[in-house]
Amino acid sequence: METQAIASEELAPDTGKPVSKLNLGRFGAGFIFFCVVFMMSGTIGSTVLLPARFDTLGIGRGETILGTMNSIGIIFALISNVIFGALSDSSHSRFGKRTPWIIVGGPIAGIGFYLTSISPTLVTIVASWSLLQIGLNCMIAPCVAILSDRVPQKYRGTMSAFYGAGQIVGQSMGTIIGSAFINAPKTGFLIGTVCWFLCGLGTVLLIPRELPSKAADGERFDLKSTLMQFRPPTKGAADFYKALVGRLMLIFGYNMIVGYQLYVCMRYIGQDKVAASATVSTMAVITMVVSLAVSLASGPISDRIGKRKLPVFISSAIIAVGIAVPWLWPTKTAMLAYAALMGIGYGIYMAVDQALNIDVLPNPDEAGKDLGILNLANTLGQVIAPIAVSSIVVATDGNYFLVFPVAIAAVMVGAVIILFIRKVK
Repeated sequence: METQAIASEELAPDTGKPVSKLNLGRFGAGFIFFCVVFMMSGTIGSTVLLPARFDTLGIGRGETILGTMNSIGIIFALISNVIFGALSDSSHSRFGKRTPWIIVGGPIAGIGFYLTSISPTLVTIVASWSLLQIGLNCMIAPCVAILSDRVPQKYRGTMSAFYGAGQIVGQSMGTIIGSAFINAPKTGFLIGTVCWFLCGLGTVLLIPRELPSKAADGERFDLKSTLMQFRPPTKGAADFYKALVGRLMLIFGYNMIVGYQLYVCMRYIGQDKVAASATVSTMAVITMVVSLAVSLASGPISDRIGKRKLPVFISSAIIAVGIAVPWLWPTKTAMLAYAALMGIGYGIYMAVDQALNIDVLPNPDEAGKDLGILNLANTLGQVIAPIAVSSIVVATDGNYFLVFPVAIAAVMVGAVIILFIRKVK
């Protein structure tokens, strides 16, 4: 019995066969490419170039524009992630059920990104960024579901590490590129637009080809069954919702600082735009190097020891300490120390995050939809973060001091909730 159980963990769910080392490498390369490109493309704008642009538009305070754009845009992300996850669960094509959605999403996101970079009003900025979120989540929902559909359980921690490492590298590269073009934003926005268009296509070319997905004989369209696919899980889903809330709180706390790095350096540390941009770029390099090494090591270690909750708790504690450093010591050096600690903490977290999410799924047959719901933690966290930051900054006349302790508390609450998950060690 034990030999059979161990053997089953090495089999791909879609084929029932072992996956070759070559194909495992292709899955890893595909996940890294996807996450690097989508995170880089978005961060080029959202972390540096768009905040800098918003300060010069003359249509309101930069923080307010950024917060409104993110809050409304991520509502579209929230909805589209669940919709595209459910649609990809039930899709049928000779290219598979996930592949077509991944390919289509890139150009949609690219158009939204470009329109955001040239939009002159708050309404058009928000509408364009919302279009980007629709395209992005058209790719994310089916791409994450590949971990459940096609990757053996034995290797999911490692693949989750690739997924996390890609996001970390992409975010850092986007910050570096955006900072490099702070005085030539049109070129920076053009680079991001091209990358968005290539994101989905490049991903499906790297990963092993998906098996065709055919409708069962006699299967017909049923509106009731289709609508039922969008329902949240109810049976045996307690751990699922603990993972959702725990992730939500961590992402919320994390984004309260990360999403406002340029403004923190300018408003809290006291740097001008050019100096703040240089600091943010240096921070991105530190975070990228540290988190990449930590993430790639943490995934295989998590697979080997068979534990997911402990790494999440440790990573959250490190992130909380990292946030505390510039809060108590508002200097450029503190921001660089923050970048290093965030790299360690977030690197560990991202290495096991997707593996933990897949381990708590109530029904693997609805992986796309349920992972889409779990990704609501990302979207809701990013919705709440700018609202909270904007509210605190406005209420304290532009002061960022209280942002830090709120972020620390949120991160640690999320870590404690994860510890109460029973299904996962």
